[in-house]
Amino acid sequence: MDLVVNGRPVQLDLDPETPLLYVLRNDLGLMGTRFGCGSGSCGACMVLVDGHPMPSCDLPLSAVDGKAVATVEGLGDPHPLQAAFLAEQAAQCGYCVSGILVNAAALLARDPHPTEDAVRSQLDRNLCRCGVHNRVVRAVLRAAESA
Repeated sequence: MDLVVNGRPVQLDLDPETPLLYVLRNDLGLMGTRFGCGSGSCGACMVLVDGHPMPSCDLPLSAVDGKAVATVEGLGDPHPLQAAFLAEQAAQCGYCVSGILVNAAALLARDPHPTEDAVRSQLDRNLCRCGVHNRVVRAVLRAAESA
């Protein structure tokens, strides 16, 4: 399999059915993407595939052959969203934040000045048990204002 991960070409000789999340964490050492539910429902494992947010826990490696994958580590250092999340104290335990950042980055790439409703709609698939969704929404809107 040939893919580009965070801007770097990668060639892998692995079982094509291996979930992308395991490849990222176990084979490429990218630990920012987290395992949440294992069924693609919670958003903790969200990555960008050719710019589109997708859960990586149930996405087979074969599905990203020839594509570009971006993880939270590949968003930029620091990405404006990361600064906004710090300013708004939008991460409590932080477990789900990498998936939220990736999903929010996809939104801002598509819509640099989203409405609050657009942010809430985009992040609907990202679950956070800490109850900081309002802070997360404010952080995404802050990042949009700073761009």
